[in-house]
Amino acid sequence: MRTQIHNLVEEVARTRGGTPALTYQNVTVSYAGLWREVASFGTTLNGLGVRRGDRVAVYLDKRIETVTALFGTSAGDGVFVPVNPLLRPKQVGYIMRDCGARVLVTSPERLVLLREELRGCDSIENVVLVGQDPSAAVEADAQYMINAWPKATGHAVHAASAIDADMAAILYTSGSTGRPKGVVLSHRNLIAGAESVSHYLGNTSDDVILSALPFSFDAGFSQLTTAFSVGAHVVLLNYLLPADVVRLCALHRITGLTGVPPLWIQIADEDWPNEAAKHLRYFANTGGKMPKATLDKLRSLFPGATPFMMYGLTEAFRSTYLDPAEVDRRLGSIGKAIPNAEILVVRPDGSVCHPGEEGELVHRGALVAMGYWNDPERTAQHFRPVPPRESGLCTDEIAVWSGDTVVRDEDGFLYFVGRNDEMIKTSGYRVSPTEIEEAAYDTALVRDAVALGVEDMNLGQHVVLVVSPTDGATVDVDCLLAQMRRALPLYMLPQRVVVRAEIPRSPNGKFDRALLRKELAE
Repeated sequence: MRTQIHNLVEEVARTRGGTPALTYQNVTVSYAGLWREVASFGTTLNGLGVRRGDRVAVYLDKRIETVTALFGTSAGDGVFVPVNPLLRPKQVGYIMRDCGARVLVTSPERLVLLREELRGCDSIENVVLVGQDPSAAVEADAQYMINAWPKATGHAVHAASAIDADMAAILYTSGSTGRPKGVVLSHRNLIAGAESVSHYLGNTSDDVILSALPFSFDAGFSQLTTAFSVGAHVVLLNYLLPADVVRLCALHRITGLTGVPPLWIQIADEDWPNEAAKHLRYFANTGGKMPKATLDKLRSLFPGATPFMMYGLTEAFRSTYLDPAEVDRRLGSIGKAIPNAEILVVRPDGSVCHPGEEGELVHRGALVAMGYWNDPERTAQHFRPVPPRESGLCTDEIAVWSGDTVVRDEDGFLYFVGRNDEMIKTSGYRVSPTEIEEAAYDTALVRDAVALGVEDMNLGQHVVLVVSPTDGATVDVDCLLAQMRRALPLYMLPQRVVVRAEIPRSPNGKFDRALLRKELAE
């Protein structure tokens, strides 16, 4: 019975243990082998004193041991906290202190970088190291014990006491105040999400899925859960260059690939030989709207692949997807609710909007997270009762109020308008940055584009467009604005265009809008 997230691995290990589960570089481990590692890791954590609900921070690049630690924490009744390997020590220290982690799983090299931060992190009692002899990493007077990576014993894991409603993970995501917020997910959240997504993607045990997004990102971790829920094979990639994606797609005959718009923009510019593209069964986009020009290019590169346009938020993992059969007829739509979820579009008073009327997206169902860790104020803001519809129901059901503005058409298809904290307010209008960016992409004069609102005494805000040039080219700003003027009303046109060789990205691969706003303000 799948009540905890590690049961996904355990179940396939029992029924098809010899099939490949994970590949990293030149090493492949079967489901039976992975389960032995997961069970041993869970037993080791229990031996270190980890009990139900204790947090275990995993600060590693993507490798087989990382997956072992995440699912092994579940097997040991703990709560795993995947920490993005791109974060700096101060950011990692904040996460460890905020969640009160008892165990840190990392490498000797990363431990050296974290020593100063660990001195201020009293909750850490044990460090589990991947790789070399851990004695080399021992530091005098450290408050924590150094432990070697456990060897798989083949012994059965203890009977876990957690149920599916208990905490499984805390995923830290960018916050509006600059401090990351920890989204608490239950086992039920993760399992329901895996089953829903694998259902509409049509995943089977024959799939080979490339894991290119970080595990600290909900869409990245879901590459594991959706695959393990059907016994598919996952190939791990620490993303460096878009050419690496092409190479691994050819080498491993990848059938499924999920990315965010900046990643897809880069991938679309690569040369894709037939042996790399021909096995791809689907490609999926999340984390923002994919430019139509990029989608068109990907469809020409992968003529045999089905495109899935998806929308989600960490607080509910995944909310909608667009049926691939509707991609051409519903240009720009984020689709309808995924299986086992309901999406409402509501006014500020909670009443449901009419078709064509803009409102806030509210997500209800099994994927709604438990709230924000150690942050009751923000939890109360975004996790609120579902708008009342059943007069006889005496218990309030909690939904996620996303803060995203959407509109539903007459046929029930949803269209993203913008995030409330990203909407540009200029000349009395509320302007979606997505629409401005799409106009910039349509000119084919830029590779990347981010539209932002900058404070303006006269207008409220004025529009600034930050762009990067296509490879080997320069941006003709006058030509860019002239072409955008054909597509946009005057109040939406950028008053300033900033050209940068590269636009900064967050650790999850999205454009770092907060950093850009700060730099523009300075």
